[in-house]
Amino acid sequence: MAEPTPRRNAPRLRPAPLLFEPTAAADDPEHFFDLESIDDPRALLSRATELTQAFRAATDRAVEFQAMAAAQLADPRRFDRLTPADIAERAEWTEDYAKKMVEYGRDLLRGVSEGAETADPV
Repeated sequence: MAEPTPRRNAPRLRPAPLLFEPTAAADDPEHFFDLESIDDPRALLSRATELTQAFRAATDRAVEFQAMAAAQLADPRRFDRLTPADIAERAEWTEDYAKKMVEYGRDLLRGVSEGAETADPV
C-alpha cells in the first residue's frame, strides 16, 4: 500500500540520491542501481527502500512542475495559450485530467507567488 503524500507544510524528506548509472551497467537489463550485487537482505531492503522513496519524491516533484507548466500554458493572458485539450494531447492526459492539473498548477503558482504553502490536492 502506498504511503500518503506528505502535506505541503511538512518538511520534505531528503531521499537517497539517484546516481546516474555507467553506460555499460545501464545496457545490462539485469542491472538496477547495483541492487543485484547486494547479498545481505537487510542492506538490500534498506537500499531498495531508499530508492523507492527517492523515486516517489521525484515523481511528486515532477507532477508539481507539470501542473505549473500546464497552468502557465493555459493562462488566458498568454497570446499563445493552449486549451485543456491541447495540453492533454501534449502530455498524453485526458482532457479532464488536464483541467485538474491546470487548476492544481494555478494553486501552486499562487502559493509560490504569495510565499504561502498550498493544500495537498490528494
